[in-house]
Amino acid sequence: MSPKLPDGSTLKDLSPQDALTALETRSEGLSSEEARERLARFGSNALEEHRQSALLRLFGYFWGPIPWMIEVAALLSAVVGHWADLAIILVLLVFNAAVGFWQEYQAGNAVDQLRKKLALKARVRRDGRWSAIEARDLVPGDIVRIRLGDVIPADLKLIEGEFLSIDQSALTGESLPVEKGAGELAYSGSVVKQGEMIGAVTATGMRTYFGKTARLVGEARTVSHFQKAVLAIGDYLIYLAVGLVGVLFLVGLHRHWPLLELAQFALILTVASIPVAMPAVLSVTMAMGALMLSRMKAIVSRSTPSWPGADR
Repeated sequence: MSPKLPDGSTLKDLSPQDALTALETRSEGLSSEEARERLARFGSNALEEHRQSALLRLFGYFWGPIPWMIEVAALLSAVVGHWADLAIILVLLVFNAAVGFWQEYQAGNAVDQLRKKLALKARVRRDGRWSAIEARDLVPGDIVRIRLGDVIPADLKLIEGEFLSIDQSALTGESLPVEKGAGELAYSGSVVKQGEMIGAVTATGMRTYFGKTARLVGEARTVSHFQKAVLAIGDYLIYLAVGLVGVLFLVGLHRHWPLLELAQFALILTVASIPVAMPAVLSVTMAMGALMLSRMKAIVSRSTPSWPGADR
């Protein structure tokens, strides 16, 4: 067996028989021993799962330019004994974090949403006979049968049958089903609307077109124009607050003002420079947008944070 089997792009232009040869398989299917060896080599036909601690995600909403400013304002309120102001600031800080965290929780993980669309069972020919197995146990080179209503369990090179009508909108965005014939590729996660054919598995798990899509969704970390704008506002307000407090302290020290009085003025300037309600407004706005998108069957993988900064 060659050290590496060809991928779908290599097999695309090959005839069904040449594709079987390249995959080192045959129309009668693999033997049980070959299937076990390939399963150990290529891994199960499943998407990788990487989960981040909910606690770490929650703490992320307390990290960034605007949260830092709010936290400084809370600290100054405690120093000068303005307990009412401290309570209001802390409530707003926690509310901002809670709204953002809940919105992300409601949006869910897009990879989990994609995983739900994968097939659970597959009809495969091994040792010369057909049987139903768990789709996660498929390996490259397996011969599978797909028909009306099936979710395609792995990337396939179609080798026998007249035609298939496949809905692959979840992967390509095409609004209408597409017809496939012998010699063409069919992708994991697509749904068979008409027809019945036999295909050879070309890729499984994260090596499928579906898996590559899931990986891109999970790794998406692009900074949007909205996020850049909020970062710019936060940075500007930090510089403004620091500058004003610095000038205040210089003037106060020159005029020999009491330190407690200086701290009170610094608190007033700091709180006045912080748009305390802005994160809450942005979080609610993003949550409403994500809800509207979900109703349109769009998968929200990650909302833009109300106070970006940790992503830098």
